[in-house]
Amino acid sequence: MLEETPETRRQVSDVVAERIERLIVDGVLKVGQALPSERRLCEKLGISRSALREGLKVLRGRGIIETAQGRDSRVATLSGPRDASPLMHLFNSQPRTLFDLLEVRALLEAESARLAALRGTDADFVLLTRRYEEMLAAHAQADAVEPREHARLDHAFHLAICEASHNPVLLHTLQSLTDLMLSTVFASVNNLYHRPVQKRQIDRQHARLYHAVIERLPEQAQRAAREHIHSIRDNLKEIEQEEQRLVRASMRLEGWT
Repeated sequence: MLEETPETRRQVSDVVAERIERLIVDGVLKVGQALPSERRLCEKLGISRSALREGLKVLRGRGIIETAQGRDSRVATLSGPRDASPLMHLFNSQPRTLFDLLEVRALLEAESARLAALRGTDADFVLLTRRYEEMLAAHAQADAVEPREHARLDHAFHLAICEASHNPVLLHTLQSLTDLMLSTVFASVNNLYHRPVQKRQIDRQHARLYHAVIERLPEQAQRAAREHIHSIRDNLKEIEQEEQRLVRASMRLEGWT
């Protein structure tokens, strides 16, 4: 238990604030999530209630937590709305950005898969298994699940791998790009899942990635993640080229040339 005197109260409050900040940075406490009860936090952090309240006061002052009247304290939104940035709007509005994003995903997710295989704990792998099984369950009833829900579950699986990497900067970088990343996953789901050959290929790639991570095979996990994203890129480019060929052939048929 942290010792607390009037002279050290300021120091104690900073220590408490830093401990809670660490839980947020590590993804244990997420944006919008209610903080555990005072009793549970005091037990977890080994502090008194007065020290906890001082620490929470510091966090409120920093804008890291917020407390509505008569409600529990929650982790505040730590950045502006993702879709409010003019840059994010431009990225979302340009179809070619899809392939730029896939390049970024290949870089970040390959490394997060490697780190997850190296650093992931048993608890991480329990959560990863849940996300993987939820994704498989949706695949099993493909006709009954909307493409956007498929995309959300697919993205949640990839994000669970990143959480297991235990690199907070990498995790928050990917989370800050969630809306853009979801657009690439949705493009994959919408264009590839109804094609049996590509769908089977994606399922095999997900299985290979999942097993490489939970079996703690870092190089295989890195390669599986990179090859999965590259395969999606190549398939989407082929579809794009196929559509362009159809347009050209249609124009010739109509006497445009």
